[in-house]
Amino acid sequence: MKDLASTPVLILAGGKATRLGEVTKTIPKALVPLAGRPFIDHQLEELHEQGIREVVMCVGHFADQLREYVGDGARFGLRVRYSDDGETLRGTGGAVRRALPLVGDGCFVLYGDSILDVSYASAFTRLPHNALGLMTVFHNENSFDTSNVVFHNGRLLRYSKQDATPDMTHIDYGLSLLRRAAIERIPAGQPCDLAELYSALVASGEMVGFEVTNRFYEIGSPAGLREAEEFVMRRAG
Repeated sequence: MKDLASTPVLILAGGKATRLGEVTKTIPKALVPLAGRPFIDHQLEELHEQGIREVVMCVGHFADQLREYVGDGARFGLRVRYSDDGETLRGTGGAVRRALPLVGDGCFVLYGDSILDVSYASAFTRLPHNALGLMTVFHNENSFDTSNVVFHNGRLLRYSKQDATPDMTHIDYGLSLLRRAAIERIPAGQPCDLAELYSALVASGEMVGFEVTNRFYEIGSPAGLREAEEFVMRRAG
């Protein structure tokens, strides 16, 4: 990965968003209204402001609507390309693996329902040459969701979404940076969760942690949508 501008951000936007109920019966989560505009507008504009220029949208559910709305990304000052799950949703890991031809030497991975208050440039510079991945982490103490990370003295020691332990005081913040060699470890052609790769990389010492201090926002639930909207309106005004 040479520089920030040429490193793509993969946005995982293929899920069905069932927790939002009627809101997502006819539109994908990325097009849910937030502060009067589709959610994806806020994500893409933030990426451009951060110095990102390349985006790959991993799509699946209602993919055609997203393609039609976002297009090639030019109006956001970005180049947007697409990786489609096809008829079978592949999970977060499968979607990232399917996008491998579009990622070059590596990429950021961003959840498609997240609004983050983090410096992409800072995260980019914190990936050591001998590491395959970087995970942003937040000192959560189960506040905004279940903590899933053991992060101590600047070191990422354990990550698990299934096996929570009392020493998990941090949470996966929602932005990671992966080298191509890490993505190649995901089994091709089958559904899987990206958490499986992350857990393995952390256990082998090949993934580092980058701690952020500002909370994350997500639109995966009605309550989260309300909080995210309040944050966006505060930041705008």
